[in-house]
Order: sequence, then C-alpha cells, then structure tokens
Amino acid sequence: MRVLGIDPGLRNLGWGVIDVTGVRLSHVANGVCTSDGKAVLADRLLSLHDQLTDVLQRYAPDTAAVEQTFVNKDGAGTLKLGQARGIAMLVPAQAGLFVGEYSANKVKKSVVGVGHADKQQVAHMVTMLLPGCVLTGPDAADALAIAICHAHHAHSTNHLENAVKRADRQGAA
Repeated sequence: MRVLGIDPGLRNLGWGVIDVTGVRLSHVANGVCTSDGKAVLADRLLSLHDQLTDVLQRYAPDTAAVEQTFVNKDGAGTLKLGQARGIAMLVPAQAGLFVGEYSANKVKKSVVGVGHADKQQVAHMVTMLLPGCVLTGPDAADALAIAICHAHHAHSTNHLENAVKRADRQGAA
C-alpha cells in the first residue's frame, strides 16, 4: 500500500509518500508545495492544487491522510488554513482515494509515543522509522508522520475487517 500524508498549510503544504508492506514502512519521497504570500488567495489555492495534483500523478498513492486543523485565536488565519486543508482533501478525493483525518495529537502519539511531542521529536522519529529518509523540511516531516499514523491505523482496521470476514465465513460453515 502506498500512503500519501499531507500537512495542510497555505504558505507551505507538506507532503510525504511511504510504502507499507505488512508492518514494514519505507520512504518514497517528501516535499513541500509552496504558494506566493503576495498572490491573491484564489491563485495561492490554485497553485497548491496544481502542485499537489502533480505529486499524486507522480507517486500514485493508494490512500491519503490529512492532519485535522485546530481553531486558533486568529479567525481569519483559521479560515485560510481551512481553505488550504480543503485543497489537501480535494486533490486525493478527485483521484478516487480514501482520505483519512487525524488530529495532531494522534499523529504525534502514533509516531513518537506521546501526544504533545515537539516538531524536532517528530522529525527525529520519522527518520528513525524511515531509514535513509532525507527530510526536505519540518512540513514534510509532519506529512510523513501523518502517513505513518495512517499506515498504522489502516493496518489495524484491515486486521479488524479481516477478522470479521473470517468470523462470518466460520459462522456460515
């Protein structure tokens, strides 16, 4: 399974792609889509859309995951971040992918073991979990962490679905 993790942002939208084989994770690629802070909002969103679409076409993930946003003190900033998050969810959905959503605390807990880890701890654990990975920046590290979190949760979900299917088959026999 190939997983695309996306860390939404209007200025810097991080992305990371990993391959999952059983419980084994391997790094494929990571990067950051950027938008010009001086451009009008519609042009910035279009730029992020085009860049993220290119990532999907280049790496052909099977599933995607996006970090949930939190409401901060700046309402206008929260709305703009929400619009960038909309692009982060729209592009994989347009490609027919399932898009998982995870809180920042859940991502950190999945990767570091604690929900209130700082960015440096997350980046360090990402490089430990994905040997040979060279991070292109903190937003890309966060995106890879989101992909790892999704891989862990999708793996657990698949185990549950398979167990239910086995139980149904046994019950029918």
